[in-house]
Amino acid sequence: MMYEPPHPGEVLKEDVLPELGLTVSQAAAQLKMSREALSRVLNGKSAISASLAVKLEKWLGGPDEGPSAESWMTQQMNYVLWKEFEKGGHDVERAHAA
Repeated sequence: MMYEPPHPGEVLKEDVLPELGLTVSQAAAQLKMSREALSRVLNGKSAISASLAVKLEKWLGGPDEGPSAESWMTQQMNYVLWKEFEKGGHDVERAHAA
């Protein structure tokens, strides 16, 4: 059974911002985005976009020093897929040859 992966915003909120000693407002300013938009991500209300994933990679030192844009997108994809499987209602049968 698949476990519930964290929303990537939760990782930012609980691990990254405290480690950097930054408030949401400070992080938003450094990322050149609104505090409200970042807050929505941190609280799992908005997804990490490809644009934000690239910003996060650059902001945190690139793939050699911090998480890559791809890793942020993978976290988001895992979260979205888990939510979709949990929701259910995908009433289709396995494909079969005609």
